[in-house]
Amino acid sequence: LFCEGLGPFRWVALSGDPEDIAVTDKAIKELFPENTHLHKWLDAAQERVEFEGLPARICWLGYGERAKAGLLFNQLVAEGKVKAPIVIGRDHLDSGSVASPYRETESMKDGSDAIADWPLLNALTAASSGATWVSIHHGGGVGIGRSIHTGQVSVADGTELAARKLERLLTNDPGMGVIRHADAGYDRAIEVAHERGVRIPMEETR
Repeated sequence: LFCEGLGPFRWVALSGDPEDIAVTDKAIKELFPENTHLHKWLDAAQERVEFEGLPARICWLGYGERAKAGLLFNQLVAEGKVKAPIVIGRDHLDSGSVASPYRETESMKDGSDAIADWPLLNALTAASSGATWVSIHHGGGVGIGRSIHTGQVSVADGTELAARKLERLLTNDPGMGVIRHADAGYDRAIEVAHERGVRIPMEETR
């Protein structure tokens, strides 16, 4: 899944109104009509998952899908279909944001399990792509010194500037995951890069 830039994609309704999440659920299903797993999850979440604090949702989206979702949410805000801006984030356990040799990156094909350059590059990419908030954390469930993760958050406020930032950030962030796994020698990541137009600088020098 990480080879395809797939990972946990989150969003939060700053209005505090659960109805705004219902609007986004419906919009996401319309945006990806063929994704039956996504539809099944969103239906189950609506029925069984209670909100804690501000209403939020999470699902798995990959390279290409996240940018579309971010632009959709920004459009919902711009058109007044939700009552307030939407904050978009993801899990620190994601395609290109983690070096965790005892869990997520254990037994990487090229032996790069513990190389922390990738989360740092991910953070720099997110910051330069226009993220609202970027964080670098140690621990990630396996203890200090045993992993490093990058997080990023952006705000869809309905403006044209937000749209430009969201498209850039939500393309580059999962794209780093595709590049990371392609560089490690995973055939599926290389296929995805070629299929979806992800430029891999290292490949050009080989």
